[in-house]
Amino acid sequence: MRDRHRWSLFVLALLAAVAGPLSRPIAAQESVADRVAGILRTTPLIDGHNDLPWEIRGTAGGDVAAYDLRGSVPGHTDLARLAAGGVGGQFWSIYVSCDAVADGPARVQLEQIDIARQIIRRYPDAFGAAFSASDIEREFARGRIASLLGMEGGHVIENSLGALRAYHGAGARYMTLTHGCNTDWADSATDTPRHGGLTAFGREVVLEMNRLGMLVDLSHTSPATMHDVLDVAEAPVIYSHSSARALTDHPRNVPDDVLRRLPENGGVVMVTFVPGFVSEAVRTWDGPTAEAPRALLTDVADHIDHIRRVAGVEHVGIGGDFDGISTVVEGLEDVSTYPALFEELARRGWTDDELRALIGGNVLRVMRDAEAAARRAQRTREASVATIEELDGEGPIGSGGVR
Repeated sequence: MRDRHRWSLFVLALLAAVAGPLSRPIAAQESVADRVAGILRTTPLIDGHNDLPWEIRGTAGGDVAAYDLRGSVPGHTDLARLAAGGVGGQFWSIYVSCDAVADGPARVQLEQIDIARQIIRRYPDAFGAAFSASDIEREFARGRIASLLGMEGGHVIENSLGALRAYHGAGARYMTLTHGCNTDWADSATDTPRHGGLTAFGREVVLEMNRLGMLVDLSHTSPATMHDVLDVAEAPVIYSHSSARALTDHPRNVPDDVLRRLPENGGVVMVTFVPGFVSEAVRTWDGPTAEAPRALLTDVADHIDHIRRVAGVEHVGIGGDFDGISTVVEGLEDVSTYPALFEELARRGWTDDELRALIGGNVLRVMRDAEAAARRAQRTREASVATIEELDGEGPIGSGGVR
């Protein structure tokens, strides 16, 4: 009887041991959201591109007070949704359109900087100004969204390295070399090529940005410009809002031959949520609008996975382009939805460390490396006073220097 009792206890213990492991996958499935939430509590989610300043300019005439982020707003971004999305760091785009060349791009650029600064100052409990990687970590530790400025379009410097330095001094921490138009010194992805990439002055712009510690943003540039920058850059580059051209053949996306060069440079592609950039079906649709296909959250995850496979997990990040798009990806409708994307990647097998790299670790590393490169450059060279006339042999065309 005693032996039979001992045998029964052994069987019960064995069943319990077997049942434990069998129950764990269910628990793991149920904990994906908690797992992502835990990562977002300890790693700042850094988004490379949000057009809120331009949205306020267009919707509220630039009146930051009238566009109250504490309430309901027409766009994709407000305080409640930023908190729900776990955003810890944001590059606010201080975009100036190519059309502003006729109006004086410098004036419009300064107004955009002013709007962004007003946003940050108006909500001191939510936002903290940041200019470096350590600033991001400090503001995140304080429970505020580290707020940085990113210039979108090199036409605003009007072929002046002095203007470039002034914008950096005003707080801009990256500059997208081109937007939809070429500049006098670099080719855009969506304009007729004029230079075959960078001119000599364009290379000087990149080197001066490296000396300043200002990130070189290659979104919107042509592949030839991308390659020329990678040939000359002394610091890692970023793509503030681009995706993979191998999956969606849009000229705004990054070709694989460029992705394969990123490990040597150290740069990062911050995958964007623009429907036509992440879905080939959306990009090629020419039928009735009512029947148009929708880009899905899984499409964005596919682009992230592709860049991870080609360039490596250390070279991918997030650049939603919220408030800069009129249609949205299904499942990524506004800034509250980032966790859903990370949960999808977790279900695909991404580890916690890989998710931390994507969410913000890669961008922090790029910024630290760019800051270190700037310190090295400043020990060996002074601010450049080169002009486009000296280096390229011709002057600017028009007041904004856009050909």
